[in-house]
Amino acid sequence: MTTQVSLAAKSRKNTQAEIVQFEPEFLAGLHEIFEKRVAFNQTIGLKIGEISPALVHGHIAMRPELIGHAAYERIHGGVISAGLDSMGGLAVMAAIAARHMDDTPMQRLQRFSRLGTIDLRVDYLRPGIGKEFLLTAKVIRLGSRVANTQMEFLSADGELLSTGTAAYIVS
Repeated sequence: MTTQVSLAAKSRKNTQAEIVQFEPEFLAGLHEIFEKRVAFNQTIGLKIGEISPALVHGHIAMRPELIGHAAYERIHGGVISAGLDSMGGLAVMAAIAARHMDDTPMQRLQRFSRLGTIDLRVDYLRPGIGKEFLLTAKVIRLGSRVANTQMEFLSADGELLSTGTAAYIVS
């Protein structure tokens, strides 16, 4: 019986998160922070796609400066790691924002200043070869002090190239 109640409670939480619609002002602020103010995201060309409390999407276009293995023109592992870390942070921001919809968009964006990576693990599964790469991230636990995420780095056709997990300080 406890399991059924627990699953029902989780289902309600997921449904509530999916219902949240972020304002254009908030979304524009996230794009500004992640694509322009975080200099390294700008350097690697990380662009944000869809943002919801349950899942965030982004992409990186391959450029010569991102090559990590010249003979095969593979993307550098540091670009993969940094991209996954940024997407995990973005997922945490979206999840936190969904919990604080009574705050103004600016107040929710200011919460970003308290966010920091505690731990990051990346598993490189296949070589990153291609013209564009897709990134996704979701929060698997959002506590009052720490959030945990799962991230994926994929080829343009959806092949899984790398996975990541991370923990972030949120308070």
